[in-house]
Amino acid sequence: MASTAVGFGVALIILGVAGYALTGAVSITALIPAFFGVVLGILGWVARNPARRKLAMHIAVVVGLLGFLGSMTGLRDVVSMLGGADVARPAASISRALMAVVTGVFVALCVKSFVDARRPPGAKVRE
Repeated sequence: MASTAVGFGVALIILGVAGYALTGAVSITALIPAFFGVVLGILGWVARNPARRKLAMHIAVVVGLLGFLGSMTGLRDVVSMLGGADVARPAASISRALMAVVTGVFVALCVKSFVDARRPPGAKVRE
């Protein structure tokens, strides 16, 4: 999961920098996904140390959850835009929606990993 955190961190950094550049580098808030990405990347790097893995990954999933909760309004805006409605800042809404998807998938993968780690070896998985 440490490499996964680094990968998702890089994805968020790319999203933030691209959003900032594509909107004319006007507002620093376009870099918010990049800030979350830097934190996730650092936590993923720290989690490569087995002694610190558990704590770093638990903090990373909290950061991911906060990112998801803070950006999920973008999903609503994008659905509205797809329905033909106008939103105040379409580029910001798309960026927030993408951040919500990326952080939501990261949180889901972390939760699955945490559940799998607590499952006894050889235990049958319910389907």
